[in-house]
Amino acid sequence: MKKMDNVLVLIRHGQSEWNKKNLFTGWTDVHLTKQGIAEAREAGKRMKKRGYKFDVSYTSHLARAFNTLVVILDELDQEGLCIIANKALNERDYGDLAGLNKDDARKKWGEEQVHIWRRSFDTPPPGGESLKDTAERVLPYFESDIMPRLRRGENVLIAAHGNSLRGLIMKLDDLTPEEVTQLNLPTGTPVIYQFNDDGTVASKEYWGEE
Repeated sequence: MKKMDNVLVLIRHGQSEWNKKNLFTGWTDVHLTKQGIAEAREAGKRMKKRGYKFDVSYTSHLARAFNTLVVILDELDQEGLCIIANKALNERDYGDLAGLNKDDARKKWGEEQVHIWRRSFDTPPPGGESLKDTAERVLPYFESDIMPRLRRGENVLIAAHGNSLRGLIMKLDDLTPEEVTQLNLPTGTPVIYQFNDDGTVASKEYWGEE
């Protein structure tokens, strides 16, 4: 099979214990459910079937993303691949909302306010980060540490979180703040970019439902 170079695969971690309970998670370190492990395993099998191999992998400092990556690499027979973990790729900090059931939060603050905290670009929840804040720590790290590898022709796998990846996709897809608020990333679903040697995006493929 022809080797594919300059490939970036982004994947949100599999279902976590708090995803299942409908809780705001943020930086709270929770683990994958059995379904989450199965989602990661299926993603790895699909990548292997398509012939993907990686030169390096990245993840956050949170167990649900790290463990998703480990399961995928196991399916790819790349258990020994270099894994670089950095807090810059952590999920958005939900501040005072962390640990709260989303329905209970709506009852406490109102449907509209919770929707603003969840989906606006630059309005953070109390004590937490907005999507804008999250993107401002993800993008410099991507540009300094990950993009140079893609320009060298390496293939990179990133297992991270819904909001850290939304911030990155906003940049790669040239989305407006309004457009990125409508972007939803299901757990365990790969997004694949092919880059040109100059660092521009050549193509994008999404393995989930639009």
